Amino acid sequence: MKKRVTNAAMVSAGAVLLASAAVAVAMPAGAAAAGCSVKYGVSSQWQGGFGANVTITNLGDAVTSWTLTWNYNAGQTVTQAWNTTLTQSGTAVTAKNVSYNGAIATNGTASFGFNGSWTGSNPDPTTFALNGVGCTGGTEPTDPPPTTTPPPNGPADITVNSATRYQTVDGFGAAQSIWGSAWSTTDTQTLVGLGANQLGLSIVRTGLSPESSEWATHVNSLKTAKSYGSNVKILASPWTAPAAWKTNNSRVNGGKLKTDYYDDYANHLNSYVQYMRGQGVPIDVTSVQNEPDWHPDYDSMDWSGTELRTFVRDQGTKVQSTKLMVAEAVNMNYGYTDPTLNDATARNNIGYVGGHLYGTEESGRLRPYSLAEQHNKPVWMTEWNLHAADGGGSNIWGNPANATVWNETLDDIMRTVHKSMEANWNAYIWWYGKRYYSFIGDGESAFGTVAGAPLKRGYAFSQYAKYVRPGYQRVALSKSSKASPLEVTAYQGDGKITLVILNRSNSAVNNAVIQAPQNVSRAEHYLTSQNANAASQPTSVNGGQATINVGARSISTLVFTL
Repeated sequence: MKKRVTNAAMVSAGAVLLASAAVAVAMPAGAAAAGCSVKYGVSSQWQGGFGANVTITNLGDAVTSWTLTWNYNAGQTVTQAWNTTLTQSGTAVTAKNVSYNGAIATNGTASFGFNGSWTGSNPDPTTFALNGVGCTGGTEPTDPPPTTTPPPNGPADITVNSATRYQTVDGFGAAQSIWGSAWSTTDTQTLVGLGANQLGLSIVRTGLSPESSEWATHVNSLKTAKSYGSNVKILASPWTAPAAWKTNNSRVNGGKLKTDYYDDYANHLNSYVQYMRGQGVPIDVTSVQNEPDWHPDYDSMDWSGTELRTFVRDQGTKVQSTKLMVAEAVNMNYGYTDPTLNDATARNNIGYVGGHLYGTEESGRLRPYSLAEQHNKPVWMTEWNLHAADGGGSNIWGNPANATVWNETLDDIMRTVHKSMEANWNAYIWWYGKRYYSFIGDGESAFGTVAGAPLKRGYAFSQYAKYVRPGYQRVALSKSSKASPLEVTAYQGDGKITLVILNRSNSAVNNAVIQAPQNVSRAEHYLTSQNANAASQPTSVNGGQATINVGARSISTLVFTL
């Protein structure tokens, strides 16, 4: 074995120590007693990372403040520390005392530890300075530390705090074709199922047609979703009332619902709910209107926030066996929901607040909706659609390794799912679940997808949908500096703690230690990247900790079973 030169030794009890000579330190007058020494040692080393301890001895009883500095000349980087304040600027590392080790004990000793990263080699530093005075002394060759996994009970990179709780999750979902054909039984099972190569959606959005003759179209697929999936909720969204009830006498181009037809419209919504219920498809949530602030040249209807308030206040109780939602404005515009929330009678007639993501982030509303939270109304993001990656028609969606598709999926779509959860929203619903740019392919030849086959975007979305189930509650967490590139949310429910981890950086975060709030019986790690589809990853577990590798440009899920 080739020896390496070091001036240091590990002194932490129970650690793997490196033999070393003490390094003498010449101190300023009065700063410390003569004969001070520094010992540095690497206790464990693994691919890309290491743990080290440092001890300063013979400081003298009078020393109440110290600063130790050294340089890393092989590119090592400090990632986290304990019992010291540790900073790094370029190659220079500075460690300072903290309150609980600043007043030196009678033996004149202070010690601290840290984790770091390395590439290529990891030689010990060759010189130190204590309180600005350089250390002198000899060195001796030692064996390198053994290659190991990180200490099982060492400081964690992500620590889950289940005592602090946030919103309850209602689910993650997608819409059926609003005007086209229904999902097949196989399509539906792929989208809502929890098995291999299934995506685990827990919400299905369906259109509430103004024509009752069209209501039967989606009965079978919705029934399959309810029976095959786990706790799947159905959201029914109307695009328009019957043309004769509107001011423009048309299903399209907006137009308002005439006030003398408010009662008819409420009965219309109720008739749909009761029809579906009779077919064995309970409708969990019924929206009053899809995009009341948008009047395109397809089915649409205009409302103001005040008109929505008036409708649900005066007519809302007529829609039975479901909970009403107000109202799916294009960019979560509070002007369409605040009037209802501020009216006690109207507020009592709704169960949910909904809105779409188009322009919401740019408008500053991808954040907690405090008025909805104040009145305990769950907030659902009920539609977003983005496929700018194709540049208007390029055949890229059937290629699972296409970088442009993956970058849009990770940096735009999955990032907004993460942010919506951090905003305390309760649900995130994508546009069509079956489309060439979506979760399963539609077989459209121009875009190269296979009908019904899961797409990269579906696997990525399943990292939330499949493992964060309805009724789970988001909980708090903290991160070390090593984990700072990661965007993480944590959830608890069904005897599990689940973390969804986005790494949108270009570097892997290897040997990340995840701390659960209690001992766990099992940990499972699944990862989707440009080259992997919800693939199981190696995971080591010790007590309440798991150690995982988080690949660059990936989204992954860690599931603890308590």
